[in-house]
Amino acid sequence: MTDPETLLEVHGFLAREARLLDEERYGDWLDLFTDDAHYLMPGIAARGRRDPEGAWSPERMAYFDDTKSDLALRVARFQAPTAWAEDPPTRHLHVVSNIEVTAAEQPDELVVRSVVVSYRSQWDIDASVLYGRREDVLRRVDGALRIARRLVLLRHSTLPAKNINTFL
Repeated sequence: MTDPETLLEVHGFLAREARLLDEERYGDWLDLFTDDAHYLMPGIAARGRRDPEGAWSPERMAYFDDTKSDLALRVARFQAPTAWAEDPPTRHLHVVSNIEVTAAEQPDELVVRSVVVSYRSQWDIDASVLYGRREDVLRRVDGALRIARRLVLLRHSTLPAKNINTFL
């Protein structure tokens, strides 16, 4: 584990990130990523414990397998006036918990594991909840924490939503 000051800093960073997503401040959210960031959210397969393929693999289907540039394109699509699926806008609520922080191999990086719950709703009848575990690599850039890597492992083998117009 890391020192209490670093743990508190990471908690604050993740809380701010969740708020930025909830407020649809996607430009500010993108600023939390390093230029070489990788964001991976693979599909999860329902497989037996003894199946050598495992529940997920970076070589199989992914909901997100993005660089920072790819994330910026998704954000631009969300915010485009022609994004009819986002009118009315989706209402988001992100909850981040079970945060663990450990030192990474690189001295300027931290490994952060957490649990995330994302509630999204639109209109009065369209709502879904996504549950997942995250493993992030946070890197200190010019004194500030930035997301260098994010792996999101959903707890669903079938997506319980019509779309995935949210980030986790």
